[in-house]
Amino acid sequence: MKSPTAQLAAFASNLRFDAVPAPVLRKAEELLVDWFGSVLAGHGARPVDSITRFALAMGPQAVPGCDTPPAGASEVILQRARSSPYLAAMANAAASHVAEQDDVHNGSVFHPATVVFPAALAVAQAIGASGAQLLTASVAGYEVGIRVGEFLGRSHYKVFHTTGTAGTLAAAAAVGHLLALNAAQMQHAFGSAGTQAAGLWEFLRSGADSKQLHTAHAAAAGLMAAYLAQDGFTGAAQILEGPQGMAAGMSSDADPAKLTEGLGTRWATLETSFKYHACCRHTHPAADALLQVMQTHRLQEEDLARVVAHVHQGAIDVLGPVQRPTTVHQSKFSMGTVLALVARFGQAGLAEFAQHFQDPVTVALRDRVQMQLDAEVDAAYPQRWIGKVTVYTTDGRVLQGRVDEPKGDPGNTLSRAEIEAKALRLAAFSGAATAPEMQAAVNALWQVAGWPRVGTLLEPAS
Repeated sequence: MKSPTAQLAAFASNLRFDAVPAPVLRKAEELLVDWFGSVLAGHGARPVDSITRFALAMGPQAVPGCDTPPAGASEVILQRARSSPYLAAMANAAASHVAEQDDVHNGSVFHPATVVFPAALAVAQAIGASGAQLLTASVAGYEVGIRVGEFLGRSHYKVFHTTGTAGTLAAAAAVGHLLALNAAQMQHAFGSAGTQAAGLWEFLRSGADSKQLHTAHAAAAGLMAAYLAQDGFTGAAQILEGPQGMAAGMSSDADPAKLTEGLGTRWATLETSFKYHACCRHTHPAADALLQVMQTHRLQEEDLARVVAHVHQGAIDVLGPVQRPTTVHQSKFSMGTVLALVARFGQAGLAEFAQHFQDPVTVALRDRVQMQLDAEVDAAYPQRWIGKVTVYTTDGRVLQGRVDEPKGDPGNTLSRAEIEAKALRLAAFSGAATAPEMQAAVNALWQVAGWPRVGTLLEPAS
């Protein structure tokens, strides 16, 4: 009987385009368009600029006496430049996670796009892969990363940023598939990826930049692990469930059955959610529940005396340390800030955070919000993210709000038109591309399955 790690590696190696159901491929296209918008939303963000400068400095260098600039094989999207696959993956992964609008899988509490697509795109461009190959490899990455996240469990997420840890194996699976690794090589790639998996939540307490480093590292390290395996480099055979593997060091409730459950029949890619609000997903259920109350009872923010968000423990673990956010990014992990913005503007988008997270009105309402552990919500998590709020109004009413599927979840998903509009809106906000450029890029991405070769997504400026 093959180990769970070996079975997962064989699945990632052997997956074929014609074996992936059409709805899964269509979902992968939607996730790719959604990710592209999040990349462009990272334009101008200081942590992204820092990692991108590093990546470009470490890439191909100019030759003295030569007027032709160096060009790598892969696209650094925001800079409209090229570098090595490794460094392009690093830069694009950092860019796509800063706006907090990239996708999320509820059951694994994992953001697949921000680590899978940067690595897969960089390698596909470098080796001349087709669009169909890119999609298949990306599905392999999603399926592996989601299952690793589910396997590591809730105890892992309390301390570790699952996107940084499980994401390293997801990137390795996607790249390994593009490199045509056999099952044994893929298992070695997983071993090398897992031993590099990292990402701790401590950064949130001081509003540090580490979250972008987590995704940059995961995409690049997973890519490196796959290339090393192609070259004969060996990795731990049971990096996931072994006695000194990831679960042993990073989890107290790991379930190895989660690694192989439904491989090839249950497509976890289809379960991935789109993010509507530009903030931590743990805030979305309560935000939608508050919107429901305010719309039903026609409330304004000045009508709110106090708001209680009934949440799962994971929300308290991640959001609890953020009491007085000092940066835009940190404010996206403040339940009070998110609910204050939603109450004031009907949404918590990029502009609302950038312009209003420190407004006196926002701060005053933020401080009237509290989180409270709810047994029903906690029991359902992470498979279901239920939103419940109790609203106390200034005229003495006590109102309840409940949302069983936040906007963007599979049962309450975004349409293709909404996904496209979101991507265009993100690019417009950051100024990373003109409206015509972005529309042309998105139009092309909808046709990715038919591309004979994966080319540049955003053309260099003329």
